[in-house]
Amino acid sequence: MKEIITTGKTVELAIEEACQQMNVSREKVEFEIIDLPKKALFGLKTYPAKVRVFVKEEDKEAIAVEYVTSILKAMGVQDFTAEANKDGDNLNITLKGDDLGFVIGRRGETIDAIQYLASLAINRIDGDYMRITIDSGNFREKREKTLESLAKRLARNVVKTGRSVTLEPMNPYERRIIHSALQGNKFVETYSEGSEPYRHVVVAPKR
Repeated sequence: MKEIITTGKTVELAIEEACQQMNVSREKVEFEIIDLPKKALFGLKTYPAKVRVFVKEEDKEAIAVEYVTSILKAMGVQDFTAEANKDGDNLNITLKGDDLGFVIGRRGETIDAIQYLASLAINRIDGDYMRITIDSGNFREKREKTLESLAKRLARNVVKTGRSVTLEPMNPYERRIIHSALQGNKFVETYSEGSEPYRHVVVAPKR
């Protein structure tokens, strides 16, 4: 936790000094008074206030849900809910509602873009890195099964023809599914080629 001890003529001035030093706004900090300002005997000497000021721990989970909700509302989605479930460093956000198909987009391109933006926004906040996954209508599970089936079918074709097959460009998550699905195959190997966003998987006969 980011914290600092400062002094000032008053408690509030000491807090303001801490905020300036930590470069944070007043509403983002909490404080503990160590010493109140006081005057010595006969008022010949004044002792300043001393405070310990620390930055509040922000609730990344709530901020992530709020951020995703704002994006969907900007897209015109009204009747929906966004439920978050934290699992270690992973935050899974599930969207529920009617007519969310366009939020998923073609092969998940739209929901992947929202997920990417949410990850950037949340991980700008101080604290441990958090992996964001956004799902709707079990799209992720269905897509994973589709890609696993595709990988195995292509592997059979590669073994049959002896020729490599290049898949369409995929994001890192989908490429990992292909690699994982064929990791134990004795007859083919997989590797990625190209640069983002056109990076793709190649399924080739094992040498």
